[in-house]
Formats: sequence, structure tokens, C-alpha cells
Amino acid sequence: MALQYSTTHRTNAMSDLVTALGTTGYLLLYTGSPPANAGTADGGTLLASLPLNATPGSAASGVLTLNGTATATAASSGNPITAAASATGTAGHFRLCTSSAGTTCIVQGTVGTSGADLNLSSVSLSSGVTVNITGATITAFGA
Repeated sequence: MALQYSTTHRTNAMSDLVTALGTTGYLLLYTGSPPANAGTADGGTLLASLPLNATPGSAASGVLTLNGTATATAASSGNPITAAASATGTAGHFRLCTSSAGTTCIVQGTVGTSGADLNLSSVSLSSGVTVNITGATITAFGA
């Protein structure tokens, strides 16, 4: 049997993640598979660096919901995480880091259109084209 944790424990873990991201957190989208662990340097191509709000997210029921940046489109689309892609490619994984440089990664996971840790409407990103993520959640381990 796999380990299971209480909802309170899982929510606390997600709240700790918010604290670790601080006020300058970024969601980074890369090509390829995630590195061996969050402390390993990333070997993929950085496709997009999306800034999080000064309060990067909120945790409830073992789920972290990320907050986007305040943009002109926030009122109509739910405060999206928005930035232009810096390269063209297929997103394969993401990292949540304390800065756009990605040197301190807090968590990483897979990217896809369904069944991934972070699901996007399309994983095909083009340089200069705006990437909008309107609903990003991370579910804690051990549910």
C-alpha cells in the first residue's frame, strides 16, 4: 500500500511550497523530461518564464492553486499567468522556481494536454507568442 497523508498534512505541504517560492516565484516551461530531481540543473530548452503573483498561490484540501500576474486581461480571464514564449518547442516539463533564472527550483513535474502534472491547452509553444495559463494547480502527494 502506498503512503497516504491527511488532508491537513498535504495542505500544509502546499502552503510550505508557497512560502518557499516567496514573492518572486516563476513558472518555467521547458522541453523534454524533468531532470532527476528538483535540485539538478535543467537540461531542457527554456520555452517560457511566467511570473507568479507576489502571493504565488493558495493551498486548500491538499491542492495548491497558483496565482498569475495582474494583467490587462485579468478581469475577463481570471488573473492568468501570462508571458511571451522565449523559444519555440514542445513543453515537456515545468519547474516552479524562486526567480526567472531557475537556479532555485522548488518543485518540478510533467507538462501535457491531459493526465500530466500541469495540463495546457497546447504544449506547442512559439517564440514571441503569449502563453496564458488560466488555471494551474498542483495536488500534494499521498492522497
